[in-house]
Amino acid sequence: MESLLRQPVWRIMDQSAVGIHFQALQSFGTDDTLCASVGAGEAPATARTWVHHNTVVLGIQDTKLPFLEAGRRFLEQQGYQTIVRNSGGLAVVLDEGVLNISLILPENEKSIDINRGYDTMWLLVKNMFSEFNKELEAREIVGSYCPGSYDLSIDGKKFAGISQRRLKKGVAVQIYLCVNGSGGKRAELIKQFYEIAKNGESTKFSYPEIVPEVMASLSELLETNLTVSDVMFRLLHQLKTNSDRLVAGTLNEYELTLFPNYYQRVIDRNQKLSEV
Repeated sequence: MESLLRQPVWRIMDQSAVGIHFQALQSFGTDDTLCASVGAGEAPATARTWVHHNTVVLGIQDTKLPFLEAGRRFLEQQGYQTIVRNSGGLAVVLDEGVLNISLILPENEKSIDINRGYDTMWLLVKNMFSEFNKELEAREIVGSYCPGSYDLSIDGKKFAGISQRRLKKGVAVQIYLCVNGSGGKRAELIKQFYEIAKNGESTKFSYPEIVPEVMASLSELLETNLTVSDVMFRLLHQLKTNSDRLVAGTLNEYELTLFPNYYQRVIDRNQKLSEV
């Protein structure tokens, strides 16, 4: 089976340097827009990169924490805004040292198996850092925040997590890569959030017991000073290798007509979940 990384054209949408006025809710609205567009054949396979400043993105289950508002106030006191995303998973930290990559793929004649989507992102990241001769594993790292079967780790320490969003024959495979900074400090922030938002009460859902020592950034794990720009260069090289043509782009006319509606849906859903 040919890798989904191989596409006739890869469109690059780089929003990694937009700045503090680019909000995470806009990102989720953009990915939904791209899913609909790529799925309808109105745009080629698209790789979108994005960075958000000091944001904790909560999962739907996090909105059911018994003392959620106290947890959110704690995060705000630490300088972090909070939003609720429309895909699965639990709380994750986004900041200037975390690069997010979304691969938007079309489901053409056959649907894309969920594990195949995850494997595509895993392969991409392995290829991006192959020169370091480190084994990049995909397995759940117990003690990490937002744990999942496709946590990416080196030597048992998680540096990335993958999720998926499916909409109208489009699939968005999304990853957050902790490029630099302290993975342990990010994990400590989420650990304190859960301690405050749960406050010792029993819950139906089992929230993770965070162990900061099991999380790290790529810079820490590879013992080299990586920047978001460095990782962007590696990403572009891999996409160029896996396509006949690489094009840079923004939302096309079709997508510009879709975006306001999808963005509003994300805002409405976020407000509704935040009020639960």
